[in-house]
Amino acid sequence: MPQKSVYKKIQLDDSKRLHRELSIYREGTINHINIQDESHITYASLAISAHNYAALFHYGIIERLNALPFISETNNGLDSWDEAILPNAMLNQLTELLTNELKSLEQKEDENIMLGWVEKPEKISFWRQIHITEFRGFMTELIVFCNSAITRSYDIEFIL
Repeated sequence: MPQKSVYKKIQLDDSKRLHRELSIYREGTINHINIQDESHITYASLAISAHNYAALFHYGIIERLNALPFISETNNGLDSWDEAILPNAMLNQLTELLTNELKSLEQKEDENIMLGWVEKPEKISFWRQIHITEFRGFMTELIVFCNSAITRSYDIEFIL
């Protein structure tokens, strides 16, 4: 009988420097900018922790936000390892989508998600615990951040 392959399971811990250095460990930033401004000033920023970054992708929120016309150098819209800008005129739609996403999270519970795996040099899977209360708090903060951009006539830049 063939031997079943077993993956060593690594639970990411943000307090461990070695975990933060893994390529699977991703963070981001959301900025208030003015795309007409040639000096490329960032007027305000909202950090996306590795926890919230993973949750944004795990729950499919980034994918659904791509219904909006994000501008990116790669033309991939809003995507991992990319920068994407959404003009101020679209921010009401962004906050509406985010509000709907936040409502959809009401029935979710904490869960452990697999971020990825490697086969060599050894079989390892990488996991992250998603704390839904923390993520809902981030989503609320993101909605407030976007509303602030609307009132100040800023555009939004996602750096993922």
